[in-house]
Amino acid sequence: MTHDLKNQKQIIDLTAMATLGVLCASWGLAQVAIKVAIPGVPPLLQSGIRSVGATVLIWSLMAMRREPVLEKDGTLWWGLAAGILFAAEFILIYWGLEFTNASRATIFLYISPFVVALGAQLFIPGEHLRKIQVLGLCCAFVGIAVAFRESLSFPNYRMLIGDAMLTVAAVFWGATTVLIKASPLVRVKPSKVLLYQLAVSAVVLPLASLARGEPGIVLMTPLIAGCLVYQTVWVAFITYLAWFWLIRHYPPSRLASFTFLTPLFGVLAGGLLLNEPITGALLLALVLVGIGIYLVNRPPTG
Repeated sequence: MTHDLKNQKQIIDLTAMATLGVLCASWGLAQVAIKVAIPGVPPLLQSGIRSVGATVLIWSLMAMRREPVLEKDGTLWWGLAAGILFAAEFILIYWGLEFTNASRATIFLYISPFVVALGAQLFIPGEHLRKIQVLGLCCAFVGIAVAFRESLSFPNYRMLIGDAMLTVAAVFWGATTVLIKASPLVRVKPSKVLLYQLAVSAVVLPLASLARGEPGIVLMTPLIAGCLVYQTVWVAFITYLAWFWLIRHYPPSRLASFTFLTPLFGVLAGGLLLNEPITGALLLALVLVGIGIYLVNRPPTG
C-alpha cells in the first residue's frame, strides 16, 4: 500500500481530466440508452445482460494478456465485497425508481462524492480534504440541485421510500470506491477489480430481475440491441476499466467531484436525442458544477 501511495498522482492532470470528461459523458448517454431500451428490456435485466456480456469481455481480455484470473493474491473476499456493493447499488437504483422520479433520484444518488470524501479521510492514508475542497463539493452538489430543482417538492410516503433507497445506493457507490482504494484491491490490475464486480453482478442482477417479476425481453429492435451493446461494450467494459485505472492512480475524492457532471451530460443527451427540454437552470448548474470541480482540484497555495 505504501508503494502505491508514493506513486499516486496528487493532482488531476490533463490526461485524467480528458478521460473523466469522456467517462461522464458516456455515463450520461447511458441514462438515455437505458430509457430507450426499457420498452423491450426491463431495467434490472438490462443491467444483468450488461454485466454478463462485460464479464465475458474482461475475462477474454485478461486471457489474451495472460493475466492470472484465479491467482491467490489475498483479494478474493475484498473483491466479492466490492462486487456485492456494486450489484446492490444497481438493484436499489432501479427498484427505487419505482417509488420516485428519475430527476429526484439523481439528487440523492449524487450524495456519493461526499461518501467518498468522508471514507477517504477515515480509511485512506494521506487523503485529507481542505475546507476549500469541501466547499467545492457543496457547490457542485448545489449545481445538481439547481438542475433538478423542480423535483424538490414535498415528498409523499412513497417518494420517501425511493429517496431512502437511492441514498443507500449512493452510500454503496461511494463505499465501493473507498473499498477498492483502501484494500489490497489497489495493488492488482484494474481488469481484475472490474472482473470481481462484473462477475458477482452477472449472477446477482438476473436473479434480482426474476425476483422483481420483470417480464424478460419483450421486444428487440436494432435500436434496442444497439443500446444494449453500448451499455455492455463501451460503458461496463471500457469506461469502467478506465475508471478503476483512475482510482488506482489518483486521489478518489478528487475523482469523485467530476462525477457530478454525469447527470448533467444525461440531461444534455436527453435534450439532443430525445427532445427533452434544456433550460437556463441546466446552464447555471453546469457553471456551479464546474466551479465546484475547480475548487476540489485547486492546488494548495502557499
